[in-house]
Amino acid sequence: MIDQQMREEQKLASRAKMRPKNVTEWSVNDVVNWLNQTGHVNPDVISRFKDHEIDGKALLTLREDDLKTMSGLRIGVIKRLIISIKQLQRENVPLLLELGHIELFPSQNFFTSKNTDFTLSPGTNEGSIDQEFYSASISEDGTASQLPPEIWKAFISLGYLFIVTWITAFVMVIVHDRVPDMKKYPPLPDIFLDNVPHIPWAFDMCEVTGTLLFAIWLLVLIFHKYRFILLRRFFALSGTVFLLRCVTMLITSLSVPGAHLQCQPRTIHITDSSSFYNELYNKIEMAYVIWRGAGMSIQGVRTCGDYMFSGHTVALTMLNFFITEYTPRGLYFAHTFTWMLNMFGIFFILAAHEHYSIDVFVAFYITSRLFLYYHTLANNQALMQRDSNRTRIWFPLFSFFESSVDGIVPNEYETPSVIVCNLISAVKDGVNHLRLSFIPPRLEEKQNGDVNSTKKKL
Repeated sequence: MIDQQMREEQKLASRAKMRPKNVTEWSVNDVVNWLNQTGHVNPDVISRFKDHEIDGKALLTLREDDLKTMSGLRIGVIKRLIISIKQLQRENVPLLLELGHIELFPSQNFFTSKNTDFTLSPGTNEGSIDQEFYSASISEDGTASQLPPEIWKAFISLGYLFIVTWITAFVMVIVHDRVPDMKKYPPLPDIFLDNVPHIPWAFDMCEVTGTLLFAIWLLVLIFHKYRFILLRRFFALSGTVFLLRCVTMLITSLSVPGAHLQCQPRTIHITDSSSFYNELYNKIEMAYVIWRGAGMSIQGVRTCGDYMFSGHTVALTMLNFFITEYTPRGLYFAHTFTWMLNMFGIFFILAAHEHYSIDVFVAFYITSRLFLYYHTLANNQALMQRDSNRTRIWFPLFSFFESSVDGIVPNEYETPSVIVCNLISAVKDGVNHLRLSFIPPRLEEKQNGDVNSTKKKL
């Protein structure tokens, strides 16, 4: 009896090896072999699968309702079959996509309480086996399954921000020369500026709050496990907002908001090509001064005409949102503190009469909305992949930087010892890579030959 059972198992194993690897190519006999392999040796199950001609394609797309239509099968048998079929579906998701049995992110079941990577094709019902499988196929909190650091993308985003800041500095030089005459164009009526007296030291306090927020953000970056993803998002979003700011500054020049500001355009007389090049050089030199000082008054930078979109509000808001997003939700004190710094910074901007209220409102609204839209897309890849072509057209930076992130970036932190060990290993890997890269090929072949000859002697 034991020998007969062993022979039967060997026959089943040999048949399993002979059957096609692709499930969609399985015949009815291959499905019977799969049933025997997975422990479904009930003769009633096998006979009904044969009667209904269940091949590989039909097996992959079986639902619980289909199994119930096979009269005579008990509930326990059906449930055990469901478990095995679910496992087979998990192993062959690409085949299900090819068969059209599931769709990526249709609108029917998108806004549901469950965050799923896949939803069902229109013909499936709520209680089907597919819904049960796909609802449980990812983490409940939507955390990303893969988070490669892709350091090179962080450097690309840094280069993007570098270019945008230079453009911003040059545009600030241009708008300074276009500032309206203060005698002809007095400050515009403003509900806040007209009712709050000018505080001379307020703008410096705004920049102090911004510096404090920046220091907190640096601490988050140092200890966050996925710091390079945070960096590229910060650089990409900051660069995009400041690029929008360049457009608003260049299109419309508002009058100077405060009478205390001494703003006068430079007198420029261009007579020939040499004077044109000299003037261009002067503008680039002034742009460098603005860029080097990050546009901050405490760094000695004073500009006029860059209104309609407050750059200081952009910096404060962006830092605040990034700190609150990438720190644990339980740090209520830290989040409240960063929001207070953001709001106090905005108040100081207005109290210094350096910007109109509309400047601050537009800057806060655009910065916060852009941050939220970006992270909504990044945390819910269904929104992006549902219409990937349109996403690539309208959000090219997002499509490029977030192509390998499929969910929420968890707020996980590393201890200083882990950071030091990772840094040491990275340096060692870099040194070894450089050493191997600079070894001449002939020398390497010679070394390999010497080693081989030594082995032969031994």
